[in-house]
Amino acid sequence: MNTLIYLIPIALFLGALGLAAFLWALKSGQYEDLDGASWRILDDGDGKPEKD
Repeated sequence: MNTLIYLIPIALFLGALGLAAFLWALKSGQYEDLDGASWRILDDGDGKPEKD
């Protein structure tokens, strides 16, 4: 029972830390361009046009 005195505040702190990290990611624009990532994975990135 004494361990709950330590575990509950630790769990609340870690939950608040995760929530703060998620809100920071939203504020910094991490989720703005969800479609761009799916298109960038298909791009080979060499900058040369494809040959027909």
